[in-house]
Amino acid sequence: MRILPLLMLLMAPALPGPFPVWSGELGPALQRAKAEGRWVLLNFSGSDWCIPCIRMHKEVFDTEVFHQLADRKLVLVNADFPRLKKNMPPVEQQQRNDEMAEKYNGKGVFPLTLLLAPDGQVLATWEGLYTEGPDAFCRQVDRLTSPR
Repeated sequence: MRILPLLMLLMAPALPGPFPVWSGELGPALQRAKAEGRWVLLNFSGSDWCIPCIRMHKEVFDTEVFHQLADRKLVLVNADFPRLKKNMPPVEQQQRNDEMAEKYNGKGVFPLTLLLAPDGQVLATWEGLYTEGPDAFCRQVDRLTSPR
């Protein structure tokens, strides 16, 4: 029995870190980005009906390479528009999502991912599922957020 705790301790560094936290509020995210010298990644998704949205989260945002990039450079915001009643956000969150969509996603594209400067200016836009893989996505974001 003494071997199990030792084994767990030795394996701990190999385990992936915690998932980055996605906020549902753009205003505080922009403030945090400005205070910490980061950028905001805003994602519009339909978590219970949009297959490309679900794949985008699984294949790009839920990867270790993206987690490392997010930890270094990003503040993450997700505006989710589920369709099933059981998945609906509280009214206040839905209002925030609608406001973000009105400003940044007037065409109603899903998924839509935007890289924002701390002042809310759009630096880059990715419409639909990003199919080049998480490494290429992260290289693009890293390039866009690096000093020139």
